[in-house]
Amino acid sequence: MNEEQKAFERLSGILDTLRKECPWDKVQTMKSLRYLTIEEVHELSEAIVSGNTGDLKKELGDLAMHILFYCKLAEEQGLFSTADVYNTICDKLIDRHPFIYRKEEYHGESWEQLKMREGRKNVLEGVPATLPALIKAVRMQEKVAGMKDKNWKVEGGKLKDDMNEDEFGDYLFALVDWARRHGINADDALCGANRRFAEKHA
Repeated sequence: MNEEQKAFERLSGILDTLRKECPWDKVQTMKSLRYLTIEEVHELSEAIVSGNTGDLKKELGDLAMHILFYCKLAEEQGLFSTADVYNTICDKLIDRHPFIYRKEEYHGESWEQLKMREGRKNVLEGVPATLPALIKAVRMQEKVAGMKDKNWKVEGGKLKDDMNEDEFGDYLFALVDWARRHGINADDALCGANRRFAEKHA
């Protein structure tokens, strides 16, 4: 057993103990953990932006614990096993990389075109409705652009003093498209602007 396997087994054993003996852990459900996982994802995001290696390691550990906790809850309910979870993502990665694993089946499809083979109704299926609006705009545009539709473009988007809310929304959406076409992630760009503003006015 290598170091990674030993560490995984250690975490798994600790969670089993906590699930049996800790008053807080033993009453948790997937629903009760959900909002805490969302918080952990945001903390990981902040650690990535800050570049603090110690924070990054800590937050990755917190998120890894949450993922394994969900697996154990699913096992308790007889839904699926932890091995099922890891094998599912392994199978998905192999299916979506035919240019590596099944070269004879690959005909130059893009990432989004490969995902459409899985039975999706449209390219935007799978974009969470609850994503923050700016991130959602970035992801929707990336996905449509990934279909290699040369006729696709964002309409509208001119800044005017008498704009209404819809017109301003179209302008923001067009800015996201301009950023994407110039290799800029609009969410990352705004995060940086927010950080610089906060530092200036702290």
